[in-house]
Amino acid sequence: MRVLYFHQHFTTPDGSGGTRSYEFARALVERGHSVTMVCGRSERSALDLSWDAKRKWSRGVIDGIDVIALPLNYSNRDSLLRRAWLFLHFAWRGVVLALPENYDLLFASSTPLTAAIPGIAMKLCCRGKPFVFEVRDLWPELPRALGMKNPIALGGMSALEWMAYRCADACIGLSPGIVDGIKRRALKGRVVEMIPNGCDLDLFTPAQREKLKLPGIEAGDFVAGFTGAHGIANGLDAVLDAAAELKRRGRCDIKLVLIGDGKCKDGLVARAKAEGLDNCLFFPPVKKTDLSRITASFDCGMQILADVPAFYYGTSPNKFFDYISAGLPILINYPGWLAELVRANDCGESVPPRNPVAFADALCRLADKRSQLTVQGSRARQLAEREFARANLARQFVERIERTSRGCH
Repeated sequence: MRVLYFHQHFTTPDGSGGTRSYEFARALVERGHSVTMVCGRSERSALDLSWDAKRKWSRGVIDGIDVIALPLNYSNRDSLLRRAWLFLHFAWRGVVLALPENYDLLFASSTPLTAAIPGIAMKLCCRGKPFVFEVRDLWPELPRALGMKNPIALGGMSALEWMAYRCADACIGLSPGIVDGIKRRALKGRVVEMIPNGCDLDLFTPAQREKLKLPGIEAGDFVAGFTGAHGIANGLDAVLDAAAELKRRGRCDIKLVLIGDGKCKDGLVARAKAEGLDNCLFFPPVKKTDLSRITASFDCGMQILADVPAFYYGTSPNKFFDYISAGLPILINYPGWLAELVRANDCGESVPPRNPVAFADALCRLADKRSQLTVQGSRARQLAEREFARANLARQFVERIERTSRGCH
């Protein structure tokens, strides 16, 4: 089977982003299918491909995947207008590429939602080829929840979402809330399957805690780490609020490490400097192979999001699965399905949102009972192995693609 795979933010382990699409494409290749991955190219993706001046794209084979990278350098720091232009440009070029392409099934993964446009267009063109749509975030629910009020933009997203769910032969959602959201708008009887983000059990592994070779960390410090985007949705002011509370208590032994980038990072760094929060340490993104070693040296992983009810059951963050794979206790600051997992498996702390005192209390409990960290970390790793092994989820994904291709929904 020839799969035409669209994911604008495709990244390999040599890059500094999530590798779900890479792992799933590799699973298809290992099953004997051919995969053409269409993506955008950015500094974070770290794709080593040859430039084709005639077609104005880069192309090459990466671990058996035929990768076409369009020169659309996306950054979380970009303005809303530039991001919209990049999303629509990718979608338009995707349609142009797909029209003459000889494929058996088209697969598209959001975000952005516009990644679905090539699949919708091919269905409307009566190509008759199966289309599977993977939904990583619900649109326009999340933009609306984050404060977007433009009725034209929200209406356009709603219409595009409606079209994507009806044109797709099957949909994949990454969390319980996403699956429920798809089912509310999809045609009755449409196949909707949950395949969450997963754990790279061979890459993120529990290890002897090493002294982090990062400036500002001393021997004996308790290190809580956050790895990911520093955007509006991440709500990282909550970490700085907790850092201020820790400073008031004189808990200079607890260090909060934030690794990543995004449009809010400069403001966060400026705030930490202005308030003397030297217990908050900021570092740039690193490639995933290096991140695994750093993560294993944390004492706990912080799963942080803005207090938006749509996030509670409607997200499946990569970092959570990296943390539990590395055998870290989790500190999560919002309710929902992941907080329920943490409580049910006794593998960390769940605190209410917008409560820096409770956040600081949880950090102090973890730091003061370090003998319990190994026990909670072991439970986290067991959860990762039992429910979220990437290899098992990739197998589930391949089987869904194959069933859809055969028409056996």
